[in-house]
Amino acid sequence: MTALPAVEHLVRTRLRTLRRSLGLSLDELAARTSLSPSTISRVETGKRTISLDILLPLARALQVDLDALLDVPGDEDVVIRPTPSCSGERTTWLLSRPTDSTVAAKLRLLPTSTPPDPQVHPGHDWFFVTAGRVRLTLGERELTVEAGEAAEFATMTPHAIAAVGGPAELIMIFDREGQRAHVHHEAAGFAS
Repeated sequence: MTALPAVEHLVRTRLRTLRRSLGLSLDELAARTSLSPSTISRVETGKRTISLDILLPLARALQVDLDALLDVPGDEDVVIRPTPSCSGERTTWLLSRPTDSTVAAKLRLLPTSTPPDPQVHPGHDWFFVTAGRVRLTLGERELTVEAGEAAEFATMTPHAIAAVGGPAELIMIFDREGQRAHVHHEAAGFAS
């Protein structure tokens, strides 16, 4: 199979899979676009050529950007080989691609003599403690999160995370806004 037919097959499969996962019939998807149900069917089955004038309305109706439909990662994109980045008492391994909209990272925190200053930024954070325990300062509350426990919170609430009683490791997931804030705060020596 040459590269172009492989890409076309992938795009057709993605279109059909997205439509089905959203629970849309051909008629329902057609109602959201200027395309007929038969045109959409022929695109999905390979009986019609894929063109931008067809892909753009389908992508909009399926709530996905065109890049996601056309992205053809090679095998080298499957495995991520994180490298540690140290900032004070914190080591971070980025577990997702720099271009992803959601960021995953592994963090190793060492206890500090002074608690980090709580920070606020747009977004949402989630973390899972894999080893040790951490103190989550969330507004006026202080919560201890043990190994095997998770926390999820809106980041417009002032928040900070610190290791308690020894090193702690956690997996953290946040959106792109959260990544910008975390990188900025890490560079300034904060652990939010």
